[in-house]
Amino acid sequence: MTAQTENTPEGVDYKFGIGQALVGGQMLFVAFGALVLVPILTGLDPSVALFTAGIGTLIFQIVTKGQVPVFLASSFAFIAPIIFAVGEWGLPATTGALACAGLLYVVLSFAIRIFGSGFLTRLLPPVVVGPVIMVIGLSLAPVAVNMATGLAGDTQIMPKSYALLLAAVALGATMLTAILGRGIMRIVPIIVGVVAGYIAAVILGLATGESYINTGAMKDAAWFAVPNFVTPEFHWAAILFMLPVAIAPAIEHFGDILAISNVTKRDYMKKPGIQNTMLGDGLATAAAGLLGGPPNTTYSEVTGAVTLTRAFNPAIMTWAAIFAIVLAFVGKIGGALASIPMPVMGGIMILLFGMIAVVGLSVLAKLGDALSEARNMVIVSTILVIGLGGMTLQLGGDFTLAGIGLAGVAGLILNMILPNPDNV
Repeated sequence: MTAQTENTPEGVDYKFGIGQALVGGQMLFVAFGALVLVPILTGLDPSVALFTAGIGTLIFQIVTKGQVPVFLASSFAFIAPIIFAVGEWGLPATTGALACAGLLYVVLSFAIRIFGSGFLTRLLPPVVVGPVIMVIGLSLAPVAVNMATGLAGDTQIMPKSYALLLAAVALGATMLTAILGRGIMRIVPIIVGVVAGYIAAVILGLATGESYINTGAMKDAAWFAVPNFVTPEFHWAAILFMLPVAIAPAIEHFGDILAISNVTKRDYMKKPGIQNTMLGDGLATAAAGLLGGPPNTTYSEVTGAVTLTRAFNPAIMTWAAIFAIVLAFVGKIGGALASIPMPVMGGIMILLFGMIAVVGLSVLAKLGDALSEARNMVIVSTILVIGLGGMTLQLGGDFTLAGIGLAGVAGLILNMILPNPDNV
């Protein structure tokens, strides 16, 4: 079946064939490491994450009329908030809050239709978004260090020296692949790091006579298994905690769409329009939350793969989505992921969470010399200390605003009420 669309680059047929299926499988491979890492770190079901990534991508394609070659999957920006919210309100309330975060994107998409795309950047300039993203990454630092040293709560699951060795192998392999890798290898550093750490755990086990891999998780898993979907609950405190977290990914959505536009030489900001891509992202995230999966976001890894392969046909992402849905029902995949030693994931987390903070720094860098102005320094410093210091605000009843959520709200309010000398 072939059909030409205006949005498809010249000379590219929009068709669903075997060739597109093979490339679609490769796109899922590129996204797989990051896709399953988020649920592994937050305690969600990786199989549900696979399913909601596939469903979310299909929803996005329907909303945007199959015009944008992107793949949607687990968002790293929500890792820290999910971990906190699950501990505070439980998993059902957390997933309900995540669904509401997706609906915030929907509201923003309609606001863009009314006020234009510039209103969001005026409401949330780099001086607010940058430090909030930094807080998201840096607040996870203790989690990464504990996992890398083999500490689960108060329990040391393996000797610290062994744990650090596995973490170092995984971290080093990920770093070197990201820096020195060529072709497809450069965009799958997480997978390389996990494999290297896994092999190191096997070798260490053979050398010490101990087993550091949960082989039982793979043996006990069935080949066919329905993902552990979660019925959401809607808790006001959890919802109001999660909504400010969605601000930064909403801003990042603009950058992601601009990136894929630059790759394909098509202006997706105008057609299908940023209001429609935001709507698709929001509906995909809401659907994920309603099913118990992590929020979705457009994947830069896949955009990198599109750049490398020059595979601009959006139908390829349909195949990637279908493969993700099918794999969600293969129980052995979940069992294999559960067998990965915790320090291996900890080593990779050290890099990933630091990179989130660096993204925040890069956003702040857009301010240039203006960052040293008193108003901007006040906003940035307040957001950082509130977010990293763990400040909590009790607003009555069982509603609490804390950490990232409180930092985001504080930055938003300060940006609106503080006088700007340049405009006086």
